[in-house]
Amino acid sequence: MMSLMRDVQDLFAALQRSKFRRRFRLNEKDRAYFGDKGLPVILEHGRKFIVDRLADAKPKNDGKQTPMRGHPVFVAQHATATCCRGCLAKWHYIEEGKPLDEEQIDYILDVIRRWLQAVG
Repeated sequence: MMSLMRDVQDLFAALQRSKFRRRFRLNEKDRAYFGDKGLPVILEHGRKFIVDRLADAKPKNDGKQTPMRGHPVFVAQHATATCCRGCLAKWHYIEEGKPLDEEQIDYILDVIRRWLQAVG
């Protein structure tokens, strides 16, 4: 089944208009970790974070499950509004109350990857 998700170009244009989303940057520690581990490993971590923290229909502590810092993916999630199901609904058109499917997880990871590549 094809899920409706936001066009990535449109998404990034909208994120650039958000003062809150634009303020996120990788700090020195995150940059060093990113440089040391490399994008493939960072994205493996990202997939695990998404599956563990976002994929359920009603994730535990939704809206508070993604730390603001501590891993490059967490920073990217806030910068790209992939941090909670409410933001996924508002910014990405991914319906709340249903488990994420593989296509949606891949889309979220692609958004995170694009942000990390742009800032890294």
